[in-house]
Amino acid sequence: MKIFIRALIMVVVIWVAMLFTGYGVLAGSNKNAAGLGLQCSYLTARGVVTAQYLHTDSGVIGVTDCPLLKKNQDVVDN
Repeated sequence: MKIFIRALIMVVVIWVAMLFTGYGVLAGSNKNAAGLGLQCSYLTARGVVTAQYLHTDSGVIGVTDCPLLKKNQDVVDN
């Protein structure tokens, strides 16, 4: 029971931190536009946010993979 309560407290602390900082964690990604686009879904404290990136395998132009964290535009403390 102690482990469950500690895990629940940790989830609440992470959620509050994400709410006040505006960051989201990568939840999934899809290639689109004939492989030139990358659609990344981020789980934030307010819901799921989708971001579009230009994608190349080399990373010279655009990104090779989705970033793990993404800053959301709207933050609670602004």
